[in-house]
Amino acid sequence: MKIAVIGAGAIGGLVGARLALAGEDVTFLVRGANLQAIRAHGIRLVETDGTQRAAQVAATDDYAAAGPQDVVVLAVKAHQVADVADRVKLLFGPETVVVTMQNGIPFWYFHRHGGEYEGRAVRSVDPDGALARQIPPQRILGCVVYPAAELVAPGVIRHIEGSRFPLGELDGSTSARSARVAACFEQAGFKSPVLDDIRAEIWLKLWGNLSFNPISALAHSTLVDICQHPLARDLAANMMREAEAVATRLGIAFRVSLERRIAGAEKIGKHKTSMLQDVEAGRGPEIDALVGAVIELARMTGTSTPHIDSAYALVKLLEQTMVEARGGVRLQKAVEA
Repeated sequence: MKIAVIGAGAIGGLVGARLALAGEDVTFLVRGANLQAIRAHGIRLVETDGTQRAAQVAATDDYAAAGPQDVVVLAVKAHQVADVADRVKLLFGPETVVVTMQNGIPFWYFHRHGGEYEGRAVRSVDPDGALARQIPPQRILGCVVYPAAELVAPGVIRHIEGSRFPLGELDGSTSARSARVAACFEQAGFKSPVLDDIRAEIWLKLWGNLSFNPISALAHSTLVDICQHPLARDLAANMMREAEAVATRLGIAFRVSLERRIAGAEKIGKHKTSMLQDVEAGRGPEIDALVGAVIELARMTGTSTPHIDSAYALVKLLEQTMVEARGGVRLQKAVEA
């Protein structure tokens, strides 16, 4: 299949590299250093066992030149979708599928949802509904990203752990296109079951992200550090309980317990969350899709979220400080006297 991957960060790079190595016709839509590196050397992947592989792929910043695709993998972060949304349509053919790989509550959450909130925009991630107009929900196949990876240099991705990319139609239906995309991902070495309730899986992933990401960014700590620190673990658990209350009012049932979800994060080990990586690198952290949107849905459903509210206020202040200083925040070893 012809597959366009928008973004060559940790996850976009991992997915695009694996798909290309499996024989798919992959084009990366990227800019700057990533564009130059991929054009010169291909996309390079360091597997979990240290094995290094390179895939020769097309790379461009010209969406029109890339032309119609069978599948578009939208792999930029949630707050970056608006920057590319008006060009995504240049990749559309009659049956193009858009696989969204953003963490948190997606802009399409209430589209093809049914019930009292059908079609409602999530203002935290799509303030005026523009994203849903530019990327029609009927083209979208939902996806939840579980692997951990890092962009270690332009065009070079290190796969840390995990291989699950569950997929699902927004209305829970069974479709031939979801089966085709799942088979393509499976051929590339991923685990991509097609689910009949992709929103429940989104909440399961978000359950950890909305707590561990801001705590990690504020405390400059890894997942295992948070999980093994009693006070930080309690804070994460309280935030997760509040989120569960919101999700329950939206008809979501969690298939694992809170303690099991925390244990899963602890098992990943000394991994820096994506938000901490962004803070250290001076990049805009992914706050509103992971935390702000949950608060928005809490207000919508009349749910109290004091712990989430507090974490959101602090991480938004950190974001403002980074913008004003035009820099990141990173721990440094103290200079001995």
